[in-house]
Amino acid sequence: MKKHLSKIIFAMLVVVFIICCMISAPISEAKGTLWSLLPPIVAIGLALITKEVYSSLFIGIIAGGIIHAAASSSGFTGMFNAIVQDGFISNLSDSYNVGILIFLVVLGAIVVLMNKAGGSRAYGEWASKHIKSRAGACLSTFLLGVLIFVDDYFNCLTVGSVMRPVTDKYKISRSKLAYLIDSTAAPVCIIAPISSWAAAVSGTVDGVNGIQLFISTIPYNLYALLTLLMVVFISLSGINYGPMKLHETNAANGDLFTTRNKVYADDEKPSHTKGKVIDLILPVIILIVLCITGMIYSGGFFGGKDFINAFADCDASYGLSLGSIAALILIIGYFLCRKVLSFTECMDSVAAGFKQMVPAILILTFAWTLKTMTNFLDAGSFVSGIVESATAIKILLPLILFVVAIGLSFATGTSWGTFGILIPIVTSVFSKDLEAVSGSGDIPAMVIICISACLAGAVCGDHCSPISDTTIMASTGAQCDHVNHVSTQLPYALTVAAVSAVGYLLAGFVQNVFVVLGVSILLMLGLLFLIKMLNQGKTVKE
Repeated sequence: MKKHLSKIIFAMLVVVFIICCMISAPISEAKGTLWSLLPPIVAIGLALITKEVYSSLFIGIIAGGIIHAAASSSGFTGMFNAIVQDGFISNLSDSYNVGILIFLVVLGAIVVLMNKAGGSRAYGEWASKHIKSRAGACLSTFLLGVLIFVDDYFNCLTVGSVMRPVTDKYKISRSKLAYLIDSTAAPVCIIAPISSWAAAVSGTVDGVNGIQLFISTIPYNLYALLTLLMVVFISLSGINYGPMKLHETNAANGDLFTTRNKVYADDEKPSHTKGKVIDLILPVIILIVLCITGMIYSGGFFGGKDFINAFADCDASYGLSLGSIAALILIIGYFLCRKVLSFTECMDSVAAGFKQMVPAILILTFAWTLKTMTNFLDAGSFVSGIVESATAIKILLPLILFVVAIGLSFATGTSWGTFGILIPIVTSVFSKDLEAVSGSGDIPAMVIICISACLAGAVCGDHCSPISDTTIMASTGAQCDHVNHVSTQLPYALTVAAVSAVGYLLAGFVQNVFVVLGVSILLMLGLLFLIKMLNQGKTVKE
């Protein structure tokens, strides 16, 4: 009975939610109502309970197709068209999505090349002489994640491929590695003025300087800042709680995965023993430089735009795929010149890299299609209506926006879509204030706080959601079972979210960055020390 208790509880909650949906509106009028949140809730709940991510996402997609067909009176034909034609086929033919898949496959090939050449092995041996502990391995992962701030996809996959040999050596679980990667991806990009995220945020605001507004939100982005603080604290103290404790205990005993089967194949074994550290470092540098070059090229940098505006206007998908392909060509040439790999081995690595990325490609395809179902049901309008009805309580608006952004981002799996919906609502609420200062450029503190709350909540929901692109990429980078990553990260993310919520409640009354950030940091540290005391003697030994 205990074995099936969670499934029974989930089934009951779904039934209650469906009853609430029926009370709010008939299924024939499902668009823009509570019904629009049912498909992602079903998919996410099933994934966390059954540990089967593919089937869970597919069931959520089917639920979305059924609701869409009922709402549009299109019958089975409409359902199949929505799922297959407008869902899977449209998403796999979308140029942005295809660019991301190309980047995934190319990066997989580069990782296999570095492993076959012995670069990863040599780097692991070098790191073992300089990184002396689990804390050092965790902090090194954190620092590399902070340094690669231009794009979250790029961050997740690059950090994972570089640091896996080091964290494996110190018996850090793949779930912990995935958490470290995920916590230095979106949380870093959302506070980096030169990043694809800064470009996305600045493009959602009219009437003010978008980059200036983005920079102003950084000190108030409590979730991102506190997440980075928590990563450093956990790395230094070695505390683990929630499901992560089991994963770290198992890793200390030799099981890095704590799962029924390995989702990802073992890394390619080195073909040659003469690989050097430069055989990993140089390819990574080439990849970083060319991907950044590709992004600013797509934004018009070589057509006369300055660096900042080129980043603001870049097409991250095209830029990353362009840069990674160019990097792959150069890296193959480098290994051929070094004579550590033959041409045949290089070509075999391309196919092997594709195979390594198949799990990520499958999950991304299902996640994109589920988002399409959610868009068909107009979940954004439903959530924006809730926010607009709460704008009369402006003092509580930062907290309300933060919570709503978490919910919307968690359900839809997209932080960009979340702040794309909520930020225009904020600017419309404060339109008179913005018009009054349009000439001076001094943006009201409450506007900055509210937009920061939208951004923080969007990242938090994205951090928690199993259908988030970034969360999927973090699992891929760590080569960790995706559901394991989500379930172990969730308590950590919710801990930071709770403290951030208190900070945004305070911000509505105080509107002083030093007070809000200072109190939030003290609360975060106090809570972490309390958790450490409760876990005294239960940390994983060096």
